[in-house]
Amino acid sequence: MRLSRRHPRYASLVVRARLAAASRAGLVVPEGLIAQGRGEAFDYLLGERTSRSARSAERAAARWLLAAARPVVSVNGNVAALAADGVARLAAAIPHLTVEVNLFHRTPSRARAVAAALRRAGVRRVLGVAPTARIRGLPSDRALVDAAGILRADVVLVPLEDGDRAAALRARGARVISIDLNPLSRTSLTADLPIVDAVERALPNIAAAARRLGGAPIRGRPPAVDAPALRAAALATIGRRLRAAARAPGPRARRPGRASRPRPRGSGGRSRRRPAPRGRRCRSRPRRRPRAGSARRSPRASR
Repeated sequence: MRLSRRHPRYASLVVRARLAAASRAGLVVPEGLIAQGRGEAFDYLLGERTSRSARSAERAAARWLLAAARPVVSVNGNVAALAADGVARLAAAIPHLTVEVNLFHRTPSRARAVAAALRRAGVRRVLGVAPTARIRGLPSDRALVDAAGILRADVVLVPLEDGDRAAALRARGARVISIDLNPLSRTSLTADLPIVDAVERALPNIAAAARRLGGAPIRGRPPAVDAPALRAAALATIGRRLRAAARAPGPRARRPGRASRPRPRGSGGRSRRRPAPRGRRCRSRPRRRPRAGSARRSPRASR
């Protein structure tokens, strides 16, 4: 399928085509396509751009990752299909950042496919293909992690993840940074630092912020973040856009004319004219003048 750059939804169509191809290749599962559709709906409401609050959260995320002793970014199939290059740029901007594969619908072949996509994008070291540990309290395959990666991480960046693992990571003492377009998702509600933005925009923004900070580890604890305020700001952005859309003038509704009104019976297909009241002239029809040579005289002439 050829996509025209002049199409108003070109960028969205490119993302859909990329995910569809990744699904056929076994990188993305059908459930991941459903998740992408839900995220795209929220991106519509957010204006399909990075909001001011999201950009502020991305700058804070760069500081958190630089200040962490053992930061890890978790990658699933959708992230690998949409933003493998963004993961590579982030890993290059923060040299001590570890990249690990973590999947909900896990198979050995799919884990290898995600790792291969990351390596093609430029990520040198990828963990999680052969898990060596397990997070207690998680019944899904998300509990399968690497002992040198997520299991010992102090800060974990979890784009497009689920809330159960975010809660389990926090219970272990790790600080969680989430990237999710839905500010009401369990992941956004659970994360210490929620970023409400598209993953293909957020990861390069975090990498750029880390490069501006020098890319070297920052000593000391990073500044605190008001997570509820970040979620509220995202919801306020959605609210403003919805109110503006509600006030925008839409197409005028066509008022029903005389032809659409019920016709009286016996009219023969023609609408009856209402007779003019007595004592008044009917202004809708001009008064007829008498013809020349006619025997009839006008009322004024007879007076």
